[in-house]
Amino acid sequence: MLHGPAAMGEPWQPQPQQQRLPGLGNASEPSAWPSAAGEPGTAAPGGSGGTGAGGAVSPWDIALCATGTAVAGENALVLAVLFYTPSLRAPMFLLIGSLALADLLAGLGLVANFAVRYLLRPPSEAAELGAAGLLLAAFSASVCSLLAITVDRYLSLYNALTYHSERTLGFTCAMVLLMWLLCLGVGLLPLLGWNCLRDQSACSILRPVTKDNAAVLAVTFLLLFALMMQLYLQICKIAFRHAQQIAVQHQFIATAQATSTRKGLSTLSLILGTFALCWIPFAIYSLVADSSYPVVYTYSLALPATCNSLINPIIYAFRNPDIQKSLWLACCGCIPSTFSSRPRTSSDV
Repeated sequence: MLHGPAAMGEPWQPQPQQQRLPGLGNASEPSAWPSAAGEPGTAAPGGSGGTGAGGAVSPWDIALCATGTAVAGENALVLAVLFYTPSLRAPMFLLIGSLALADLLAGLGLVANFAVRYLLRPPSEAAELGAAGLLLAAFSASVCSLLAITVDRYLSLYNALTYHSERTLGFTCAMVLLMWLLCLGVGLLPLLGWNCLRDQSACSILRPVTKDNAAVLAVTFLLLFALMMQLYLQICKIAFRHAQQIAVQHQFIATAQATSTRKGLSTLSLILGTFALCWIPFAIYSLVADSSYPVVYTYSLALPATCNSLINPIIYAFRNPDIQKSLWLACCGCIPSTFSSRPRTSSDV
């Protein structure tokens, strides 16, 4: 027997469903990365905006999880080489280790965020905020480590005569510890209430970070990048001036020094160019967009940003002659005869 409007001959009207924001399940469940499910043109099978058990897994989330796995494995290798090689204890290698640790945690954060979103049942608000905090802390530490390496390279050229006596291992350890404490504080912000769980209209493109907090982080990032660019310009000027002075005084040393200077400058260009291409578009988008924008834009910019942590070990670690030597010894127990044994100079990165 029919009941309600249909029994009285009235046409049946579908009941409107509650609108859901892109993300994990419903609007009250946060996520460090937005989900493609539930957005126009990317809805999951069956029309459900939710994800997780019984829902479609976003290909973007799979790509981020795979990237995180590769990032974690690559940077774990760098940390293992640095830890098990006693000769790699200079302040420069401590900074490289800090960068590798930050990128390792970033990779684990991407994997953890995928697990919390799709595998954890029932959903845990604390776990989701923890995954978001881990990503914030890790990527903040990665950017700060890149800045610290740039500052270290600048000081090695600007104070070339007193650099090794002033930049002791203890001083570098203290600075790295202070930097990590600051980044851990940034990561704790979502857990301390700096999130948009109670006001979905305040969400940024990356829930549970609010639009205001995302704007502050993006502006801070752009200022740090501007500082890195300024240091890079100063490094170029000092390196060229050193090369000219050496060329005038000792012609027979000029070739080796010029080669070292060119290598250092090309490395710095590669560093900043890669960093800018990976992070600048995402930072600018974070300033102008919010959670109402199509998530495909967020994913297409967030994925290259995470890939920066995949490129960092190649630029900083695997191109370093000392780390290359340790890798050769660990993998095959020998060093190729073509391996360059040129000692490091202050121009190397």
